[in-house]
Formats: sequence, C-alpha cells, structure tokens
Amino acid sequence: MRILLTCAGRRGQVVRAFQEAVGATGSVAVCDSSADAPAIQDADEAFVVPPVNDDGYIVALLSICEAAHIDLLVPALEPELPKLAAQRAHFLSLGTTPVVSSPNVVATCYDKLRAADFVIRAGLLHPLTFTSLDECQAALLNGEVSFPLVVKPRWGVSSIGVYFPEDAEELKLSYWLAQKQIARSFLGGASSTDSSRCILIQQRLEGIEYGLDVINDLQGNHVCTFAKRKLRMRAGQTDQAITIHNERFNRIGRAIGEGLGHIGLLDCDVFASGSGVYVLDLNPRLGGGYPFSHLAGADYPAALVAWARGEAPEPRCFELEPNVMASREDSMLRHGVGRVADLDRRMRV
Repeated sequence: MRILLTCAGRRGQVVRAFQEAVGATGSVAVCDSSADAPAIQDADEAFVVPPVNDDGYIVALLSICEAAHIDLLVPALEPELPKLAAQRAHFLSLGTTPVVSSPNVVATCYDKLRAADFVIRAGLLHPLTFTSLDECQAALLNGEVSFPLVVKPRWGVSSIGVYFPEDAEELKLSYWLAQKQIARSFLGGASSTDSSRCILIQQRLEGIEYGLDVINDLQGNHVCTFAKRKLRMRAGQTDQAITIHNERFNRIGRAIGEGLGHIGLLDCDVFASGSGVYVLDLNPRLGGGYPFSHLAGADYPAALVAWARGEAPEPRCFELEPNVMASREDSMLRHGVGRVADLDRRMRV
C-alpha cells in the first residue's frame, strides 16, 4: 500500500501514524509547496508541488500518483478539496483512491453559509448568522443579537480574516479588515463568487469548545465519532485537549455523518453553552485535532488502509480511551539532504 499525504507541512506525527498503518511492506509519500516542510523528514518519499491555488497543483498530484503508483491519497487542506473532488474519476483511472467526498458535500462544508443550512436542516443548533454588516447592525438595534460577535470569511481556513469585535466601532473595523485580508489571500477566488456575502457575522458563544472526528467509511457510511474537549488553543489550532465519551456528541456525529455521507474523517467544531450544543464548522478532511484521538487509542489511518484493501478494520481502530489528556510541544528537527524526489526523473523511468 502506497499512500500520498498532501500539504504535509508540520504533520510529521500523521506521517508516522500512516507508516505504522501500512507496515514494512508499504510506504508513505508526502508533498508540499515547500522543500523545507518539516514532515518531509519523516516521509519515505517527498515531492515539491505548486501551491494549492495554482492551476498546476492538481496536474502535479496526478503526475505523482501515476509515477509513484499511489494507492491512497489523503488531503489535508480545505481549499484543495473542491479540485480533488472534481478530478476524482481521473485519480481513480490511475489506480489512486482519493479520500475526498463528492463535489456537493465538499461545497456544502467549505461554504459556511451552506454548512449552516445543513446543520439546521439536520435538527442541530447553529449560531445566529448574518451575511452583511447592515443586517447585523439592524439586529443589534432590535436586540436580536449582542456583543461580542465573530466576523469570519464565508469560505475560510486557518483563522484568516477572523475577528472578535466587542462594540460597534470594532465591528465596522473588523468587517473592513476581513475584506482586505481575504482579498489579499488565496481565499479571494472563492469569495469573489458572491462578493456581497463573502463575510459572515455570528453571535460569539460562551461555553466549552469540543472537537469531533466524525468517521465514515469509503462508501460514506457512518462508523463512529471521536470527541475531545479543547483545553487550550494556540494560533488557531488545538494545543491541549482531553478525550471524552459523551452520547450526545455521538448523536451529533451520527446526524452529520449520515446526513452528509462524507468520505473518511470529517473534522467538526462544536460549542456547549447553557442553551445547547452548537455545531460551528464542518471540514471533511483529516484535521489537525485527530492526533489527540490517535494518542488515545484510535487508529483512523489503519482503518483507511483496511478499507482501501477491501477489508474490515479491526475493532480497536474505533476504540477511544476517555480522559486522555495530550498537549503539543515544541521540538527541533534536523533536516536531511536530498529528501525531495525528482519527479521528472521518476516520470522518465
């Protein structure tokens, strides 16, 4: 089994988890737009590709999958999902199974306004959301909503353009800054499809934040949900968390997994407040919070490998030990020489 992890970045722990899953007879390759990405040091093979928003990105992935005989492609970032979903048949023709949902599911999750509609139709709670500054200002005057609020991109990733205004002046400034930041980033392309409603304003919730790993198989059948309570955040990423078992979160995960029919792991943020449990974001890809579940005994990589082989995963893959606290730590990694493969040479062989 040969696996390709895209946008590897700093995800060395994920690389090692997949290496354990494929064993000595398999291999794990990675790709990134930077030859200096730390995860390259852990991979069995590595490739440098154009940035996700480049027209040549998918062409490069297809070339890698063909040359390196990739069996399973596992994406990591939201902006690449629409492109991968659109080219799913092309990857399959090369013998590569992309762990990506249908274009409709990807579009529903990537567009936070569509995601909100799905959550509400699924019978779940979602924060009150406005699609314009005028609409929100009117709601503030009517007492429908109150500060603090959240300003964020409708199509967003990595906390780009996210602000937390606490008064009317900050709201206007945050809205303006979000517009500027989105326009200058790779999010500008998606946002231009509905520029008058590309920024959302939501009620900021008070309570406890949780992360859910909603697991479906490669046919979109719901399997289970892993949950963890977020104890500390750092630069928009979960820095410390503790795993939990809660039937309410299992029901929420089941409603999402069965309602969407997504492929593989869906990373979901929920917020428990005095008025209920609210679903915030739906990200149908291997999220940065999964390693907390992995350290508590879950083994999604092994399950993926089994499904790709047409086998039933071992039950242990879906067993999560509760009350396991884990934290990220800073560490140093020495870079080796010649870790990046020459794709042109591979194609000539």
